[in-house]
Amino acid sequence: MNTDSNTTRLPEGHPIRVYFQENDLIHFLLEELSNTNPEEDFQKYTNVFNELCTIEKRFARKENQLFPFLEKKNWVGPSQGMWSFHDNLREQFRLIRYYLKTQNPEKISTNTPFLVDGIYRLMHVEETVLFPNALDLLSEEDWIKMRVGEEEIGWMLPNTPAPFPAVEYVHPAEDVTPRELTFSLENTSHYDEGYMTVEQVNLLFKTMPLDLTYVDENDRVIFYNRGEERVFPRSSGIIGREVKFCHPPKSVGTVLKILEEFRKGTQNESSFWINYKERLIYIRYFAVRDADKNYRGVIEMSQDITDIKKIEGEKRLLDWE
Repeated sequence: MNTDSNTTRLPEGHPIRVYFQENDLIHFLLEELSNTNPEEDFQKYTNVFNELCTIEKRFARKENQLFPFLEKKNWVGPSQGMWSFHDNLREQFRLIRYYLKTQNPEKISTNTPFLVDGIYRLMHVEETVLFPNALDLLSEEDWIKMRVGEEEIGWMLPNTPAPFPAVEYVHPAEDVTPRELTFSLENTSHYDEGYMTVEQVNLLFKTMPLDLTYVDENDRVIFYNRGEERVFPRSSGIIGREVKFCHPPKSVGTVLKILEEFRKGTQNESSFWINYKERLIYIRYFAVRDADKNYRGVIEMSQDITDIKKIEGEKRLLDWE
């Protein structure tokens, strides 16, 4: 951990302290990667590289948790500049991953220094600008809320960090903490067709093999479904966030164009498909309108269609056995 920072005085489990704990691991992995010649020990290089790839969890925590809290304090620079830096590193990861797949150690050796140098420069900006300013801007309550959302994304560390804030024993007679009910509510809500409890609605959204995100007419994210295996990471920090800060800077223009045309009523749907982590992802946007055709927002739907695209002919029989 960087002893020049104030992080040593932060409590265990604090998001910034965890970032610096990850720094120790990243420095070790970068040194290992730099000192491993893929032409001499291809497998070791592959193992170290794959472990370094878990830095994506760090990027996702910053983009979906830290940045939204900073935006609420009117500091939007990280959401724009640093996210672009993340994307540049992601491209370098993808390039080396391709050369590993095609077993081209010469190209790997050529490109590794660019990746290593880029990560070192990113960590320098984090340590000297991002983290110190975040500590000044955000309150204890902000950090506690942020940590809750981080649980959904995860960390690079081999073990889950200590809880934050630290768990203190409370006698059952003095425990007045409100908790979510674990049983079904008796009252149901009436939908267009049929009735469901809140629990059943949550189960429905959780079970659907789709990533759904609802952005309201004010361009604020108000809902996402929490599926078992999401295509793109989401966490609670996204709720209430302006949608323009929820996408990489290079794609923000496209997103804003879609919202503009949906709001004007000139378009109702837009579709894209991309290769992501060697899977084919189908992304669709749908304008949401009420009974009077007033614009009420947009639904973003993402789906992994890799296996669906391979379907041919027909299947009429059950094949569980």
